[in-house]
Amino acid sequence: MTERATFRQVLAEPVFRVLFWCRALAIGADTLRTVALSVLVFDRTGSAFLGALTFGISFLPQVLGGLAIGALPDLVRPRPLLSGGYLLEAVGAAVLALAGLPVWACLVLVGTIGCLGPVFNGAAGKLTADTLSGDAFVLGRSLFHLAASAAQLVGLAAGGLAIAAVGAEHALLITAGCHLVAALGTRLLLADLPAPGGTDARSLLGRTWQVNRELLADRTVRRLLLVMWLPPAFVTGAASLLVPFAALRGFPAGSAGLLLACVPVGMMLGDVVVARLLAPAVRERLVPVFVAVLGLPLLGFALDLGAIALGGLLVVSGFGYGYMIGVQRPFRDAIPTLVRGQAFGLVSTGLMTLQGVGPTVFGLTAEVVPVGVVMAAGGAATVLTAIWIGVSDSENAGSHSTANPR
Repeated sequence: MTERATFRQVLAEPVFRVLFWCRALAIGADTLRTVALSVLVFDRTGSAFLGALTFGISFLPQVLGGLAIGALPDLVRPRPLLSGGYLLEAVGAAVLALAGLPVWACLVLVGTIGCLGPVFNGAAGKLTADTLSGDAFVLGRSLFHLAASAAQLVGLAAGGLAIAAVGAEHALLITAGCHLVAALGTRLLLADLPAPGGTDARSLLGRTWQVNRELLADRTVRRLLLVMWLPPAFVTGAASLLVPFAALRGFPAGSAGLLLACVPVGMMLGDVVVARLLAPAVRERLVPVFVAVLGLPLLGFALDLGAIALGGLLVVSGFGYGYMIGVQRPFRDAIPTLVRGQAFGLVSTGLMTLQGVGPTVFGLTAEVVPVGVVMAAGGAATVLTAIWIGVSDSENAGSHSTANPR
């Protein structure tokens, strides 16, 4: 497929338009909730560890949802699934704000809701794949990436302003309101499409496990999953050390936050440039190059550079995330239609799980190795992944493997 689509064409599709705007609102609300709850937990406990744990508590539990109920998007109607998910998020945020739960209960509640992340992400991915085709699908996925990047910037900034203005509890109520709007928007504006799957004698758990095994057993699907999972895991692990890195280097107060913001800025630029300026075939061919761009700038953290120079390197690194656009069409084409929802949920499961594990591994390593060196090692691992992708692309040239429909 060589015909290029435009963002205008993608957003003209009614189902995708509703899905996108409700999803974008929910992503921003999630970011605001994370910031507000982290502040609330730190204020109550004075524990930096618990404050940091709150930031990542919704990541690791997603592996449970992906392994136990990941097949749901392929079995039930998407409108009640998505609107019900947003409503659950709204209720959860309201409880966090009003119920006065102890810290451990707050973390359990957020982690429990986090288990459903792969289901909702899978449903959104399936709807996008079913609604859009060719380059329009690729740009649709790119718009979701742009929304996620913008949410990191707007959510973090708005979170700080909201908490300063009205307090963490009221900021959580704002989060609940945003999720409620997303739930109502999905319920009222999204077409009530039929359930995608037919009857299945297997239990939900049994189907989820079997389909996951079949997807991971397929060489092409497994390779594409690793391409989407590994580079973000290494880069997120390195970025998780920016706060102690800035402190140890004696950078001015607030530098860590600015450095963290540089990555999503680069991500937004990368998505726009790759989606708008490069032809579909070129995007796919340049995947290993962009992965190398993602990792190479991190090598600079082993050097004695200033905060401005390092911020520039992080913007360049974030730009490399544009490689994800070049992976979308091959992945869509490689997965069977009847398990698209679970396949996209599996992408989310791996991404969130590894981005939860990465900071832990890198943080433990930084206890015995200089922080800058550990961050540079994350970049080196990303570059090695880029080399592997390039070599495997060469080996696969001229041959095409797809998953067998189940």
